[in-house]
Amino acid sequence: MNFVAFERAKQGTGASRRLRITGRTPGIVYGGTAEPTLIEIDHNALWHAIKKEAFHASILDMELGGKTEKVLLRDLQMHPFRQLILHIDFQRVDAKTRLTMKVPLHFSGEEESPAVKAEGCLVNHVVTELNISCLPKDIPEFIAVDLTGLKKGSSLHVKDITLPKGVKFVAKGQENPVLVSVSAVSAEAEADAAAAAAAAAPVDPKAAKAAAGKEKAAAAKPAAKK
Repeated sequence: MNFVAFERAKQGTGASRRLRITGRTPGIVYGGTAEPTLIEIDHNALWHAIKKEAFHASILDMELGGKTEKVLLRDLQMHPFRQLILHIDFQRVDAKTRLTMKVPLHFSGEEESPAVKAEGCLVNHVVTELNISCLPKDIPEFIAVDLTGLKKGSSLHVKDITLPKGVKFVAKGQENPVLVSVSAVSAEAEADAAAAAAAAAPVDPKAAKAAAGKEKAAAAKPAAKK
């Protein structure tokens, strides 16, 4: 995936604010043997790019000053409530240096697992991305996780899945964290689901009319004297 960036000469809060007014996003590229470079990127193009998963989890081709560099997204600062990218950081990529980054997990087969299909359990995705370490050429866009073997009361850990070749999990706290857990549906939840289904079921017009007639007759009947 590629994008176009332009060098910028001015830095500082005021310069960045004026740059954003013109529809550009300030940023920086660092790492490698070169000095850090201040850049600016068209905000609209960048806004569409960050919506793509590959922009966050793959090596990017940055066109800058007529040359193309391999970079990796490292930081993205967003406005707290406006659809505005305040600043963006990229790291130059060295083909021989291992990188540490987060990669999303793509789950599949959940509906076909015994836990869901036969036992009506709930599958909880506890972790949706993993910290990994690998060479740039081995960075996966995502890691596929097959859930077809899940059963009631079971769980899936990092060591239960096969990572792509050259990729290692980087533990931050837990050596073997839970990725997916399975929980049984409570009796109360089942009762609520049944009630909701009954409420959504089509009403028989004749039965409804008869019930309304009985209710009206009961209301019109005089109360018994004590």
